[in-house]
Amino acid sequence: MRDLQPVNIETHLKNAVIFNELEDAEIALIAKGTREVRCDKGTPIFHRGDSCTGFHIVVFGQVKLSFTSAQGVEKIVEIVQQGQSFGEAMMFLDKPCVVSAQALSSSLLLHVSKSAVFSEMERNHGTMRKMLGSLARRTHQLMLDVEGYTLHTGKQRIIGYLLNQLEHGEPASEGASLDLAVTKCVIASRLNLTQEHFSRILHELSALDLIQVDGRRLTIPSLQRLSMHQFE
Repeated sequence: MRDLQPVNIETHLKNAVIFNELEDAEIALIAKGTREVRCDKGTPIFHRGDSCTGFHIVVFGQVKLSFTSAQGVEKIVEIVQQGQSFGEAMMFLDKPCVVSAQALSSSLLLHVSKSAVFSEMERNHGTMRKMLGSLARRTHQLMLDVEGYTLHTGKQRIIGYLLNQLEHGEPASEGASLDLAVTKCVIASRLNLTQEHFSRILHELSALDLIQVDGRRLTIPSLQRLSMHQFE
């Protein structure tokens, strides 16, 4: 676990995507109903069916959201990274959790209480509009994910995932390197692929010299070639 010193809650709330349009005074009120949650790797944060008392923001670390099928197969719905949040929709719907959440690495989360959010939304309708805008963007991304699962091949999903990760990492160039933040089996589940199918596609891309794999480190000799291959 990183430094155990308390963090500046207001700063991290302001940096979170869902709150980055709020004013300092709005953030200060929500911070009063926010607490730190520190998790070791593998720690459950909540389980499917638990009551929802608020939502979480990731200060550092990674969290997986998943559910398990009747056959016992885990399906990862989302991998939540630093600065992102999860659980808002369940909070607004006032429903039990529909997925389980577990820390993929040592993580620091902020738990924002439902009462703090609802009180601020009742006090200031502008806060409601800004938060709904953030949720709408998240919903749009989920729709794109569903489109990818249904219309794109496994190869297209993997190349799209790698290019998207680079957009949030080092600047685009002719070549690039990428350190995967989570294991390949987690990424495979996130992309709705079996681990075997995921590994087979990586081997195919490697044989074409589109990527070079060394553990979790991937080197892409030519971003242009990899991007063009996505739709061949």
